[in-house]
Amino acid sequence: MDDASYLSHCRALLTEFAATLHKRTEFLPPEDSLRDLSDSFSALAGSELDLYTDGPGLVERLFITYPDFAPSFPRDLLWFLGGNCLHFLADPEIDTFQKLDTLRLEATARGEQLDLGAARAKLLKLQ
Repeated sequence: MDDASYLSHCRALLTEFAATLHKRTEFLPPEDSLRDLSDSFSALAGSELDLYTDGPGLVERLFITYPDFAPSFPRDLLWFLGGNCLHFLADPEIDTFQKLDTLRLEATARGEQLDLGAARAKLLKLQ
């Protein structure tokens, strides 16, 4: 998986999360702060906001203000966004993501595509 494919993968995860959050909050009144957060994630997924500038703040707001929704947020995106988002990952998760990044970069250097799902399964001994 090269950098462009990895970005597409992460954007797809964000889009799926934003759609799910929107569906779970669409019944709330527009002035509700959770509905506002949901709308912000939808704008982020739709490229109306800057992923790297606005994304981490939205994630922090989700995890701190609405921790019940945090488990549904893709762990891959916490790693992808980095910075303060890394505080929401456990040390073993960080270790796994570091290893996956190394494998991905090594595969790219060889001109190969890394199957992220298979690599993760192998690292976690799921295969």
